Amino acid sequence: MGIARSSISHLSKDQIALIGIPFDAHSSFLQGPAKAPELIIEAIESDSANYFTESLNDLSEHPRIAWCGNADLEDYFSISQPIEAILEKGAIPFSLGGDHSITYPILKAIHKHHGKVNILHFDAHTDLYNELDNNKYSHACPFARIMEEGLAESLTQVGIRTLTQHTKEQADRFGVNIIQMKDWTPETKFEIEGPVYLSFDIDVLDPAFAPGISHHEPGGFSTREILGIIQRLDLDIVGLDVVEYNPERDINGVTAMVAAKIVKELIDRLL
Repeated sequence: MGIARSSISHLSKDQIALIGIPFDAHSSFLQGPAKAPELIIEAIESDSANYFTESLNDLSEHPRIAWCGNADLEDYFSISQPIEAILEKGAIPFSLGGDHSITYPILKAIHKHHGKVNILHFDAHTDLYNELDNNKYSHACPFARIMEEGLAESLTQVGIRTLTQHTKEQADRFGVNIIQMKDWTPETKFEIEGPVYLSFDIDVLDPAFAPGISHHEPGGFSTREILGIIQRLDLDIVGLDVVEYNPERDINGVTAMVAAKIVKELIDRLL
């Protein structure tokens, strides 16, 4: 029992390919998210829970779901390669990170295959800095790189509560639709036409619910609120990532289980 294992070479069309991206070299504050991917899978497979989603999809040995293990990365830009290989098989890449910088090379692969997509991004931070600490590839910058290179048709950001003057100017420059945490209501709907890439930073949750993150930013979503948002999504999702779980700051594996629950419910949307 468990999530079915597969190599990328054995994937088939329309499978959901879970792939670990063990990379945190572009974290600005703390490292640790590189250790997250296997721990999220371990949490999904923990005997303390079961494999059913809340709508009763059983993910154990599900023929459409495959854990492909951690990608073997040479450097930052090699992150694109396993994503391209998954897309060439006609499968949907679901990346487990890693810091949020991984989304930029992933989007390069997505763009190569799908052209411009729409991005739905859950996060406490916009990650729109032009650079941070003299690093244009910092985890604070991936969406600036994505938008300036024209890899996305649109960018919608949800849960933001750290806006600065600079990131506000960047958002205006790139036409980003920001739904700040202070402005979110349960009636907020995401009506996005065309293919969507979904990027989920665990720190969109309040640190009370997910302490295992590098940047504790109070005032975020509860786990139940996020699950409700995910369960109401009706989008053409062509790829997704869950990033920034930092096991080094976790308490009794709580955040690993939260991340696992979110991954399960996101998979449910794809099924």
